[in-house]
Amino acid sequence: MSAERRIKIFDTTLRDGEQSPGASMNLAEKVEIAQALTDLGVDVIEAGFPIASPGDFEAVREVGMNTRGATICGLARCNEKDIDRAWEALKHTTDARIHVFLATSAIHREFKLRMTPAEITERAVAGVRRAVSYCDDVEFSPEDAARTELDFLCQVVEATIDAGATTINIPDTVGYATPEQMGKVIQTLVNRVPNIDQAVLSVHCHNDLGLAVANSLAAVGQGAGQIECTMNGIGERAGNCALEEVVMAIRTRNDYFQCHTGINTERLVPTSRLVSSITGIQVQRNKAIVGRNAFAHEAGIHQDGMLKERTTYEIMRPEDVGFAKTDLVLGKHSGRAALADRAKQLGFHLTGEQLQTVFNEFKKLADKKKEIYDGDLLALVRQQYHDVPEQWTLVSFQVSSASDKQPYARLTLRRGENEFTEEAADGDGPIDAAFWATEKITGIKLVCKDYQVRSSTVGRDALGEVNLDVEFNGQSYRGRGVSTDTVEATIKGILNAINRILMTQEETSE
Repeated sequence: MSAERRIKIFDTTLRDGEQSPGASMNLAEKVEIAQALTDLGVDVIEAGFPIASPGDFEAVREVGMNTRGATICGLARCNEKDIDRAWEALKHTTDARIHVFLATSAIHREFKLRMTPAEITERAVAGVRRAVSYCDDVEFSPEDAARTELDFLCQVVEATIDAGATTINIPDTVGYATPEQMGKVIQTLVNRVPNIDQAVLSVHCHNDLGLAVANSLAAVGQGAGQIECTMNGIGERAGNCALEEVVMAIRTRNDYFQCHTGINTERLVPTSRLVSSITGIQVQRNKAIVGRNAFAHEAGIHQDGMLKERTTYEIMRPEDVGFAKTDLVLGKHSGRAALADRAKQLGFHLTGEQLQTVFNEFKKLADKKKEIYDGDLLALVRQQYHDVPEQWTLVSFQVSSASDKQPYARLTLRRGENEFTEEAADGDGPIDAAFWATEKITGIKLVCKDYQVRSSTVGRDALGEVNLDVEFNGQSYRGRGVSTDTVEATIKGILNAINRILMTQEETSE
C-alpha cells in the first residue's frame, strides 16, 4: 500500500455518541462540539438522525449552516420520509452527505424486517437512488454487515454502488466481529465486488467485546478508506471505535499501516475534554491517549528509563496529543486575557458572558487557593456547559455530622426575589440530609441513581467536582456542582438537576 494513502475520519459523536445513556446534548452544545471537531480536522461529521426528533433535525440543520471545513452528514433509514427529512435538514449545507442504512443479516431480516433478501436489495437500491436525487455524496450501510452472509453482502454492495452510493460502510453493529473476520469481510468485498473501486469502503465498529479499534485497524489493513468513530469511544452500549485511539495507532504505527489521517492530533486532548464536559461522561484515568495517566510514570524502573531516554517507555510524545508537560499555574493576579487564552488551549471557546462568569469564579477560587492549575480551570469552565436557567440558587448552608448524633442540614435557597430556609435532621449523613432539605424547599422529590465526587487536581485544596444522576417522574436528569467544599458542590449539583427538571417542564408545556 502507498504511504500516501489517506484514511477519512467520519465522526459520529453527535449521533451515535449521543445515544450513550445520559449523554444527550442541547443544540448549542452540539454546535460547539461540531466546531471543535472541525478544528480537530475530521473529514465527516454525522450531526444526527433528522427524522428521530425535532431536536435532531435542528441539530443537523444548525451544524450544517454554522460549520465549515467538514462534510456534514444526516442519517436516514431506507424509506422516503426519512430521506426527505434528512435532505430538508441538510439542504442549506455547503458540503452535505446523506447516510442511508438497512439491515441485511439473516437475524434482522427474519425477526426485525421480515423481508426476503430480494426485498432487502430492492429497498436498499430505492433508498440510495432517492438520496442521490438530492445530493451526490451518499453513503449506504448494510446494518449488521458483520453477521451478514458474504455472498448476499457482496450482492447488496454491488447493487447500491450501481444505484449511486459513493461510500459503502460496513457496520459491526453489535460488536461481534474479530479483527481477522473483519479483515476478511473487507478483503472479500475488494476482491469480489466488480464496481468496488467506485466507492470508498468504510467501517463502523462497536466495542461490545473491546475490539472496535482493533477491528477498524484490521479493515484499514485490507483496504478500507474511512473509519467511523467517536471521541472518547462513546456510543450505544459499550460504545464505538475511539477516534483518538485509532488515529494515534495509525500515526504511531505508520511503518505498519502505511497510511495517514488529516487529524490535527494536538487537538485530541482538548476535544476529548470538551466532549466529556458536555456529555457528563468522565474519561477513565487509564484511558489510552487522553486519560490522565496516559503519560504518567510512577514505577522506579520506568522513571529511570524515562530520565535516560524518553522512548524507553513512551511511544508517543504527550505534546503530540495535546497534553502539556506541566500544568500552567494561574494565580489571583492573572487577568481575563490569560484566563481566556488558557481556556482556548484547553479546547473551550467561551463567549464574553461565559468568560466573565468563569473569571468571577476564578477570582473567588484564587482567594482560597495559592495556585490554580489546569484541572481547577477545567472544572470552572465545564460548569458553563452544564448551566441551565437558575431558578433555584444556593444562598447559604450549614451541615453537621457526628458518630452519636443525627446528621443535620440547614439550607437557605433563593427563587426569584424570595428566600426559603429549611432544616432537616434526616438521612444517614450530611449529604443525605442536604438532599432532604433541598427536596422540602423545592417540592421536587428526587431518586438519586448515581453520585460521584472527584478532585479536579492534586492537593487538599483542590476543587471538588460532583456529578450526579437523578430520576424524577421516570425521567433521568444530570446535575453537576463545583466547589472546594464537597457538600456545597453536592448542593449545587442537586440544584443544577432540579433546574434542568424545571426547564424541561417549561419546554414541554410550551
